[in-house]
Amino acid sequence: MKSLLVENIHPRAAGTLGNGGMTVTSSAGSLSEDELIAALDGVSVLGIRSRTHVSRRMLENAPDLIAIGAYCIGTNQIDLEAASLHGVAVFNAPYSNTRSVAELVIAEIVFLIRHLYDKIVKAHQGAWDKSSENAREVRGKRLGIIGYGNIGSQVSALAEAMGMDVSYYDVADKLTIGNAARVASLEELLKIAHVVTIHVDGNPANKNLIDEREFALMNDGVFLLNLSRGHVVNIDALAENLRRGKVAGAALDVFPNEPTDADAPLLTPLRGLPNVLLTPHIGGSTEEAQESIADFVSHKLLEYLHTGSTFASVNFPKIALPKAAGTQSHRLLHVHQNVPGVLSQINGIFAKNNVNVLSQYLRTNEVIGYAIADVDREYTHSLYEDLRRVANTIKVRIL
Repeated sequence: MKSLLVENIHPRAAGTLGNGGMTVTSSAGSLSEDELIAALDGVSVLGIRSRTHVSRRMLENAPDLIAIGAYCIGTNQIDLEAASLHGVAVFNAPYSNTRSVAELVIAEIVFLIRHLYDKIVKAHQGAWDKSSENAREVRGKRLGIIGYGNIGSQVSALAEAMGMDVSYYDVADKLTIGNAARVASLEELLKIAHVVTIHVDGNPANKNLIDEREFALMNDGVFLLNLSRGHVVNIDALAENLRRGKVAGAALDVFPNEPTDADAPLLTPLRGLPNVLLTPHIGGSTEEAQESIADFVSHKLLEYLHTGSTFASVNFPKIALPKAAGTQSHRLLHVHQNVPGVLSQINGIFAKNNVNVLSQYLRTNEVIGYAIADVDREYTHSLYEDLRRVANTIKVRIL
């Protein structure tokens, strides 16, 4: 099997896939839709990061593709429904860079509250500004966390260890870590926090979650951090509130419109504003995080290719499989549209082809069904083609 890794994925991914029996081709940059279609001829596994977009058209023109590895947290760049309907399982790394992002948040909180960035810029210009004006400790400040998931809860633990009082808001019930306090609404959180940090997902409903209304609720001199998704904060409203002094400082690692390559400029009204930290989407860009992501996603891809397991998939029904029923068995994988009667057709084909079923699994989601059967190796040669002809079949594999 062939795999294609784009966007300078950590070399451990190529090593792991290669050791798993795959031929690996790598590309440092992202590819356009047409370039990706051309490059996917004969490719079974595609590895991407956040800048490569996987569209419905691309999937329609990649018949050999079996799985996609998103070597990052988010999967917004992938048309997940189209991937499902073309029988392509998608895997990501939801936890692997959690610590790296959380540590950057803490570092930026210290930078903002101490106004260190402005002091550093002045020192590089030769100015010797020893003033303590507006430079404060983080101890005793109230941190408001919007989104208490993997990263938000890690930030909570680190901030509390530094003496901050932590409150959080999340739309779902979450297990509270340490002495953090959950509040009932976003409005309540914004009214009490000295520092606000955002850790929500890419749900379109989160667009402009922080807008002029939310800034009006915040304390004067608040600090705002966004290391989640670029569309969550209205950048124009943030820039205006920074200029007016309502917001004393901000740190952003994500932007609504990010450069497509290293040579393109970052265009944002936040450039040049004092006490504003702008970083190029590097929250998870540490050696430790990238190694962990490379290992995690590559192993999940190989597990799916070799066993059919989809427990870590973001778009397929989740099946955690035991080992195959025996050394004298084959594993049949059948992906189909989620309509009634498919399993009965499959079982009818098993009877027609003298298949002895050792074990069988079926899971469905809103889009597709995923059936797996371990069978004795003695069956007629027409079995594969018969399974492909089942109504509403998307993809069939025999392991």
